[in-house]
Amino acid sequence: MATADIGVYGLGTMGSALALNLADKGFRVAVTNRETDWIAPFVAEAGSLSDRITSADTVADFVAALVPPRVILCMIPSGPAMDGVIAKLRAHLDPGDTIIDGGNADFHDTRRRAAAFEDSNLHFVGMGVSGGEAGARHGPSMMVGGSAEAWARLRPMAEAIAARFRGDPCVAHLGPDGAGHFVKTVHNGIEYADMQMIAETYGVLRDGAGWGADRIGALFADWNGGPLQGFLTEITARVLRATDGDRALVDLIVDEAGQKGTGRWSVIEALRLGQSASTMEAAVAARAWSSERALRASGVLARPVPAVALAPGVLHDALLAGRIIGHAQGFRLLAAASDEFGWSLDLPRIAEIWRAGCIIRSALLDDLAVALRAAPEGQVILAPAIRDALARTVPALRATVAAAVTAGLPVPALSAALQWHDSLAQARGTTNLIQAQRDFFGHHGFRRSDRDGVQHGDWG
Repeated sequence: MATADIGVYGLGTMGSALALNLADKGFRVAVTNRETDWIAPFVAEAGSLSDRITSADTVADFVAALVPPRVILCMIPSGPAMDGVIAKLRAHLDPGDTIIDGGNADFHDTRRRAAAFEDSNLHFVGMGVSGGEAGARHGPSMMVGGSAEAWARLRPMAEAIAARFRGDPCVAHLGPDGAGHFVKTVHNGIEYADMQMIAETYGVLRDGAGWGADRIGALFADWNGGPLQGFLTEITARVLRATDGDRALVDLIVDEAGQKGTGRWSVIEALRLGQSASTMEAAVAARAWSSERALRASGVLARPVPAVALAPGVLHDALLAGRIIGHAQGFRLLAAASDEFGWSLDLPRIAEIWRAGCIIRSALLDDLAVALRAAPEGQVILAPAIRDALARTVPALRATVAAAVTAGLPVPALSAALQWHDSLAQARGTTNLIQAQRDFFGHHGFRRSDRDGVQHGDWG
């Protein structure tokens, strides 16, 4: 008999946590999994919440357990696996039912799937979920894309399980088709840039100033009480002070970082949209370079003896400036995609739903949420509060990048942030020469400051 308010297909880390979160908030949840031997252990581990959980070994029984119009949340790997699950579910669904892809999906796939549902009387929702396992269990930030009808059915459950910032649920319907998944992709791109800048700051202190991990961790803990407050600052302080025996655990970890694709997707989409996401590009590149361990250990390439003497306050402001710029690039990318795909993204609301629950939650996002409402034409760096913050902190960013470069310490993301700022701060750039070159070899034409229309040069 149909009793469940929502179904969760996929009982991996995130699916299990979300199912328990829903049950904890009083909803009746049907669950299933491709590997059916996962189901019974999950129900057993649910403890007292198991009374609100209905398990099913087959797709038919799973769908039959849901009260129409049905809402099914799929928490499975993106790509072909999702297409296969959709095909299995659709055979058992009725008009008005909704399938939600809650994984880290390519938004192009989400747009394709949403288009395929248009004439079926079924709804397809792409929902980005951020916060990791703990967030999914106790309150994530969620970014929803899909029809208004699907959102009306999903909204009470989504708002109940979402993280809250001063009582405001950190979930919103952001637009049709792939809007939610695109916003989650950019969220992850900002996350990449944030983590890289933090790592670069750690590197300057470790290799340039000779600080130990515990001392750097204590500094980050202190910074977490001010403008740099945020989840990534907090966990940086904790991981740097963690030990294994008498050694800092971080010192035993191989310096080779992986990536699952969302940061790279942000960079690809920025290039497609003609936008600069240079801080994200630098972060993705740095992870790629980290895999070149044999080359890095060869000692073939020369470098100076690293020595940096910067006050902690300078590094604090440099990191803050870099993070402001990284976020600003992310919101510009969101604005460009909104125009391209007709999504009408509410940028201040996106900043608001990122203030709690998600990996990049921070005090900065509260400031950005306010600034975006006052920003001329959505340019957050021109909002008075953000413009003033950059005026105060960019000198420290400049000093940090200069000192690191002189000492041979790589700071690709901090450098990218500074170069983006300086490019926008320069009234007259140097691309006039590039336009002349292009006209010389390709007759591409150029515009002149003293004449209208496309011009060509007489290059002899």
